[in-house]
Amino acid sequence: MTETIDPAAGTPAEYPGLTNPDPRLTNADLAPLPAQRWGAYNIFAFWMSDVHSVGGYVTAGSLFALGLASWQVLVALLIGITIVFGLCNLVAAPSQRAGVPFPVVCRSAFGVLGANVPAIIRGLIAVAWYGIQTYLASAALIVVAVKLFPGLAPYAVVHDYGFAGLSLLGWGAYLLLWVLQAAVFWRGMESIRRFIDFCGPAVYVVMFALCGYLIAKAGWGAIDLNLGHVQYTGLHSVPVMLGAIALVVSYFSGPMLNFGDFSRYARSMAAVRRGNLLGLPVNFLMFSLLVVVTSSLTVPVYGKLITDPVETVSHIDSTFAIVLGALTFAVATIGINIVANFISPAFDFSNVSPRRISWRAGGMIAAVGSLLITPWNLYNNPEVIHYTLEVLGAFIGPLFGVLIADHYLIQRRRIVVQDLFTTSESGTYWYRNGFNPAAIAATIVGAVVAVIPVLAGSLPGMYTAAQYSWFIGCGLAFLTYRLLAARFVRVNTELQ
Repeated sequence: MTETIDPAAGTPAEYPGLTNPDPRLTNADLAPLPAQRWGAYNIFAFWMSDVHSVGGYVTAGSLFALGLASWQVLVALLIGITIVFGLCNLVAAPSQRAGVPFPVVCRSAFGVLGANVPAIIRGLIAVAWYGIQTYLASAALIVVAVKLFPGLAPYAVVHDYGFAGLSLLGWGAYLLLWVLQAAVFWRGMESIRRFIDFCGPAVYVVMFALCGYLIAKAGWGAIDLNLGHVQYTGLHSVPVMLGAIALVVSYFSGPMLNFGDFSRYARSMAAVRRGNLLGLPVNFLMFSLLVVVTSSLTVPVYGKLITDPVETVSHIDSTFAIVLGALTFAVATIGINIVANFISPAFDFSNVSPRRISWRAGGMIAAVGSLLITPWNLYNNPEVIHYTLEVLGAFIGPLFGVLIADHYLIQRRRIVVQDLFTTSESGTYWYRNGFNPAAIAATIVGAVVAVIPVLAGSLPGMYTAAQYSWFIGCGLAFLTYRLLAARFVRVNTELQ
């Protein structure tokens, strides 16, 4: 039996498949997995958890209110989610093959030390969205609390009982969810896997029940797949359809970038591809149709269009139905939060200092950070969201472009796992003092150009260009890295 020494103690550890890994780059969470057991259903459930949330509901519904005909929206959805499906398969391969998470794979392109650049960028974005998603989920708990205990209603008013911009009841709901998410995360990836295996299907049960309830109230003839008036036809609809496609890709850009954090657990790429097929094109289209049918039925039943599922549930006469529905959507949002915004910074921050920060410690850093930024104030202030989350988000495209260009065009799918964990100057991924100048430069070029339309959105044409910031950043970084890599990258011909 091989003895493993705690990397936090500062001494080298032995891991299966690695020979004398540098403890400054290695801990038990970042090292290659000894066994990969996830099947296609686990990947499918991952995507269900990512899609089936309040944010996913509102996003899908908004696409059908863009002024396009329903068939045009469905075409845009299909094209957008197919692009996401293909890109996820590309980014999944190196992590699945090597059994390592996203920040470790980044070492092959950015250098063993330079990988902290994409890791920190992705981690900061995830922390901000983690706080916002927790806040949105807490709104569902407030609905339940006020419905069951009407006397609590005054405590949901910020001006009467609140501090730091959040009501007293809001604080209670937020902190409760904050603790519950941390508890699920702390139990480890196997518990998270079981949790997300449950979340996605549970939302489908409630969605079908809610849809059936509204159909019973309004009748089948009330269903309308257009949530707004059709304003664009012919060639005039093309730019709007392209914007819808870009919106779909942008919505998934975060979890798509660090999808390797999950594909590393898959037993094969075949399982990943099957799970992605079920979880993305099939699942997203079905979920979107359910959303638009349910939303359209709120008009004849309640007299107004409601695109928030929690608000829709709150209008039901049955207290039991309200509690069950709101709690289910709250649980679903917890699922997406853990999947998209908790696991990612856990690995990312652990990568910064593996000896001092374990995966669990990295996750708790993210959790504390999400509380300190008071996300309810971020969400209520469009200016702050514009200049923080969107600016950081403009970096996601360039990071993706560099990773794909390096793995498929430069390294030609070769990955030397041993060299991902060494600071030896003879290592494949040492580059210059542990940093790859080509990757850093390509990221800067792509991010700067992509962020200009976001910051200059009030200027003519910039608002439209901002919709494509992911594509702009990804494409520019991809091309720039391809041009610069010949000078800085030493390709190892050893296939591992």
